[in-house]
Amino acid sequence: MKLVSVVLSGGAGTRLWPASRQAYPKPFMKLAGQSLLAQAISRGQACGTDDLLVITNQDHVYMTRSVIDQLDDPPHSRFLLEPKGRNTGPAIALAALHCEQVHGPDAVLLVLPADHLIPDTAAFVACAMEAAEVARKGRLVVFGIHPTSPDTGFGYLEVEHVSRHSQSVLRFVEKPDLATAQDYLAAGRYYWNSGMFCFTARTMLDALAQHAPHALEAARKAFDAQHTINDMTRFDPHLFGLQPDISIDYAVMEKARNVTVVPARFAWSDVGSWSAVAQAHTPDASGNTFVADVVSVETQGTHVQVESHSPKVVATVGVKDLVIVDTPDALLVAHKDSAQMIKSVVETLKARGHESAHSPSAVQRPWGTYTTLKEESGYKVKRITVKPGESLSLQYHHQRAEHWVVVQGIALVQVGQHESRAEPGEYRYIPIKERHRLSNIGTEELVLIEVQCGAYLGEDDIVRLADTYGRD
Repeated sequence: MKLVSVVLSGGAGTRLWPASRQAYPKPFMKLAGQSLLAQAISRGQACGTDDLLVITNQDHVYMTRSVIDQLDDPPHSRFLLEPKGRNTGPAIALAALHCEQVHGPDAVLLVLPADHLIPDTAAFVACAMEAAEVARKGRLVVFGIHPTSPDTGFGYLEVEHVSRHSQSVLRFVEKPDLATAQDYLAAGRYYWNSGMFCFTARTMLDALAQHAPHALEAARKAFDAQHTINDMTRFDPHLFGLQPDISIDYAVMEKARNVTVVPARFAWSDVGSWSAVAQAHTPDASGNTFVADVVSVETQGTHVQVESHSPKVVATVGVKDLVIVDTPDALLVAHKDSAQMIKSVVETLKARGHESAHSPSAVQRPWGTYTTLKEESGYKVKRITVKPGESLSLQYHHQRAEHWVVVQGIALVQVGQHESRAEPGEYRYIPIKERHRLSNIGTEELVLIEVQCGAYLGEDDIVRLADTYGRD
């Protein structure tokens, strides 16, 4: 049985702002010492999958590859790169078409969102193996979560009676209101829909042809026009955008009659709010969860998380049931009962054109990262990191000069036609309009401090002359 792990890695990054943002969404957040994306990939590997297929936004591919490269045993990976998000229906349709072409129609797809927290890997593997066996018989399998509260944030699966055994799904129910969710919980006939699925490529494509033929046709057109280089498949933006923005639940699962639920016999969280993040940590005697250096006085049930350029102490006095998240460019203070309203903060920031709605202070690039440490009129200070063997583009700027000081690693610096090696403590000057390039020729991460000086310091003042990563 060919089993392929299909990881869906996307999201707008709004509910966990400011740690999660559009340019750095939830799958890249770390919980229990590892990113949620890495945990999802490792769960697939634990099931014995030889191949990994990641479906993600094309802007996130290099961050995703970095996560995979840092695993102890990186899987054989392929990437389907979305120019824009079109929901799970098109993503799964393209995954099924890909697996049919590469592995054959009987390949079993284990579809895993990249932002779930499942601490017990062994229990997950047992359920996944059961799901794969059921999927081989031509069933569409969904993992069901035993509801613990009348949650209105999940879809529900109705069955004859909740048990520990797999059974046919009678119907899918969209997110209910509170009164309806309470009725479902009392009835004992409903699971939460986890968003994790298992099926063969043939079964899913047949189901799409029957229940969502227009979606399948649009996916085929996008798939047939794909452009693949090595392990990365890109799609024509126009053809990709013609696919309907529809979930696989709406497109197929709610209509199909061959759906089986495998009950999740493991703890599970979709980490959908800061309250859920807090629950994923071990609390102290007062119910606090501190991912920071915190001095707490008369503090109860409070979650504190800090991401800082330098050590920072946080003090809380006389507060209860708060979420406090401090990042270099944004601070969130919210009551846990209002955590679902954080999305409105992001919407307000977007309306104001505020950059913090989209990007974190540490911006990811294919070659490494840059972080703005200080910016005032006429100058900007950045911390730049470059991974071993990587290089920035050969470029120049119309309106700014740059000063570089290496603080860690070994750099190869090109200024004009001259190249020179730079080690910690050494300085290089790049005049306005002079072509330049920075490369890491050492074996450790290269770190340097850059000071930009000029009348305009925007990121769009870059003219790329040559680029390893194919950027304009």
